[in-house]
Amino acid sequence: MKRSRVIALLVGVPLALLIFWIARHTSFDDVPFAMPPTGEAATNPFYAAQRFAEALGARTMRDRVLTVPPPDSVIVLSAWHWSMSRSRREALERWVEAGGRLVVDRTLIDSDDDFTHWSGIAQEYARPSDGRKPDGWRLGDRCWSAEEDAAARPPESPRPSYEICNFEWVSHLTADDHIAWTLRDASGIHALRVGVGRGSVTMIDAVPFTHTSLLDGGHGRLFVSATQLRRGDELHFLSEDDAPWLLALAWQRGAPVVMLSLALIALALWRGAVRFGPLVAPPTTARRSLAEQIRGSGQFALRQGGGESLHAACVRALEEAARRRVKMYSTLAGSERATALAGLTGFNRHDLGTAVHHRPDPRRLSELRRAIALLETARRQILK
Repeated sequence: MKRSRVIALLVGVPLALLIFWIARHTSFDDVPFAMPPTGEAATNPFYAAQRFAEALGARTMRDRVLTVPPPDSVIVLSAWHWSMSRSRREALERWVEAGGRLVVDRTLIDSDDDFTHWSGIAQEYARPSDGRKPDGWRLGDRCWSAEEDAAARPPESPRPSYEICNFEWVSHLTADDHIAWTLRDASGIHALRVGVGRGSVTMIDAVPFTHTSLLDGGHGRLFVSATQLRRGDELHFLSEDDAPWLLALAWQRGAPVVMLSLALIALALWRGAVRFGPLVAPPTTARRSLAEQIRGSGQFALRQGGGESLHAACVRALEEAARRRVKMYSTLAGSERATALAGLTGFNRHDLGTAVHHRPDPRRLSELRRAIALLETARRQILK
C-alpha cells in the first residue's frame, strides 16, 4: 500500500469518527425570547397597564397634559412633578376631594413636601444597616410576599397575600390617619391608601405599572386593588418622562396665536430689511476710448512704485523686439547691446544706454517720461 493512502486512512478515519460522534450528541431546540417592543408599546410606558384595564372592562386614556376628568374616574401618575405648577396641583387636589381616585408611585417628585402636607402620606428611609429585610429575603431576590390590610376587613378574616417585585426594603410609607388600605411586610408598609374628602389617594413604594413591570409577580392584582378598579371605570395615565417639548405644547394649545406671531415677526423683518437694489437705476456711463484706457493704465503704473514697473515693461518690450532682429542678442554685453540698438534705430548709442539703465525717481518724472518715450520710439523703429 502506498504511503499517501496510509496517511489518508490515519487522518480520515479519526476525523470521520469525530464528525459521527458530534452528530449523535447534537440536538436543536427552539428557544423563545422576548422581542423588543414596537409601535406604541415602545413609546407609551403605560401600554401594558392600559391593555390590562381595558380587558377588565375599563376605559383608558393616555394624556399628555393634565385635563381634569369626572370625579368618579381614576388618575395614575408616574414620574410626576407635584410641586412644579401650583394651578395644576390645586386642580388635582380639588378633583380628589370631589371623589376622584388618585394613584401615584415612588417616582413622584415632591420637592416642597406639598403632597405630604396635603395627603398625609410620607416616605421614610432607613439606613441599609438598620432597615429590616422581609421574612425569607435572600441576596438577589427581586420579589417577595406582602399582606393586604383594609380598614373595612373583619379582624378574623384571612389577609390576602401579594407577590411584589422591586420594592425598596430600606424605605416604607407612613400616614397620620384616615388609612383605608395598606400592603405591608416585615420591613414596613409599601402601599398605602388614605381618604381625602370624598376621594382617595393611593401611594405605592415601587414602580409596578410602567412598561413590562405589570407582568412581574402579582402586579396585575395590585393594580386592581390600588385603583379600586370596577367595570366601566375611566382611567387616565399621566407621566412627564415623555412630556412634549415646550414648542410642541405651544403648537398643540395655541396654534393660531403661534401662526399670527410668526406672521407679525416676518412682516417686521421684511419692513426693516435692507433693499436688494437701489431705488433708482444707475445712469449709463459713456464708453471709454482705447487711448483713455492706455493713458489711465500708464498713469496708474506711474503712481505705483514711482514708475519702476512701467519702465521695466518698456525695457522688456524693447529687448524682445531686438532679439528678433539681432542674432545672439541675449549673449551680448550691455555696451554691445546699446551699439546694436543704435545701429538698428539710428539713435545715439549713449542716449539709448542711459534710457535702458534709467533709475526712476518720483521727484524727476520728466526724465522718466523722456526715457520711456525714447524706448518706445526705438522699439517701433526696430519693428519697422
